[in-house]
Amino acid sequence: MEPILLLGIPGGPEWIIILIIIVLLFGGKKLPGLMKGLGKGIKDFKDAKNDISNETEDKDEK
Repeated sequence: MEPILLLGIPGGPEWIIILIIIVLLFGGKKLPGLMKGLGKGIKDFKDAKNDISNETEDKDEK
């Protein structure tokens, strides 16, 4: 990879800082629900992406 592309990707220390900010903003009690919602959103996005991919493959086979 080129060094320019790596500038926007957070590393280990940056992730720790991001997590601390999230805990401070949302609190420890709301964090599990927030992560559950985030995980569900990611899963739904991947499912939709796979559905679209499968539909295009089916059209290509016909």
